[in-house]
Amino acid sequence: MGKAIKKLAVLTSGGDSPGMNAAIRSVVRTCAYHEIECVGVYRGYEGLIEGDFKPMDARSVKGIINKGGTILKSARSKEFRTEEGRKTAYKQLIDAHIDGLVVVGGDGSFTGALIFNQEFGFPVMGIPGTIDNDIYGTSHTLGFDTALNTVVDAIDKIRDTASSHNRLFFIEVMGRDVGHIALNVGIAGGAEEILIPEEDLGLDRLVESLNKSRTSGKTSSIVIVAEGDKIGKNIFELKDYVDENMEGYDVRVSVLGHMQRGGAPSCFDRVLASRMGVKAVESLLEGETNYMVGLLDNKVELTPLEKAIKGKSKINLELLRVSDIMST
Repeated sequence: MGKAIKKLAVLTSGGDSPGMNAAIRSVVRTCAYHEIECVGVYRGYEGLIEGDFKPMDARSVKGIINKGGTILKSARSKEFRTEEGRKTAYKQLIDAHIDGLVVVGGDGSFTGALIFNQEFGFPVMGIPGTIDNDIYGTSHTLGFDTALNTVVDAIDKIRDTASSHNRLFFIEVMGRDVGHIALNVGIAGGAEEILIPEEDLGLDRLVESLNKSRTSGKTSSIVIVAEGDKIGKNIFELKDYVDENMEGYDVRVSVLGHMQRGGAPSCFDRVLASRMGVKAVESLLEGETNYMVGLLDNKVELTPLEKAIKGKSKINLELLRVSDIMST
């Protein structure tokens, strides 16, 4: 291991996701293992500017691996988007004798880290934490697996009432730009249709498909809608269109919202966070910077931050075909 880094900082930024606490724990304990200091930065980049640092050791992160959210809190920082704000953050790090920074967050957080490194040459390493799974360079982001399990549990409960009342439910899940959550939970929850940003089904084809399902003997239906779906302006517009163009269904809407971000992280997310935290710290100690750690072919690998930010996370086309077959 390199000798240059003696003290690291870790922060969480952007939307919270299950597994962030497990990642914090991993970073702190990896630092302890290599006998270097670690500090936690409260409230993301805002706390970085204000110097809101707290020393952390192996015992300070006990009992958090099973908790959702982030003990370091998260906040948006308009000031960090300015050169003056970043200068202040850099001075806070230097004054605290901090030699490197681990950022747990999404592409917006990584963009800030990349610019910060380019301006000041400060070593940074990213850990992808977002339930949307929309980061290039990793098959899974922290929180994605947990969110899937949370949503499937909700779908199962909604299906009970849909079946009891012969209802059609539109269920909106998170996914502003990508449909990873919708596609996976749609298959796992037995949805009749899955609407995602990547595929424009069209209103007429949606009604045709639902009519076909009813003709085949289905008395209730579930349609999963990613929030970024392009068919209608919003999920309530979809409901109104179906109400006007179909008879025989009592149409209801359920927007799952921020409940998808909460809850105890799954076993998969806890293990993934632990692996990523170790890789992030040890990569910095080896002199690497400007990378994101990610899971590729079940190996934790490094992807340049710039590629992680600019690259596009692609939908699994095989799952689209599986969905079509399963909705028969």
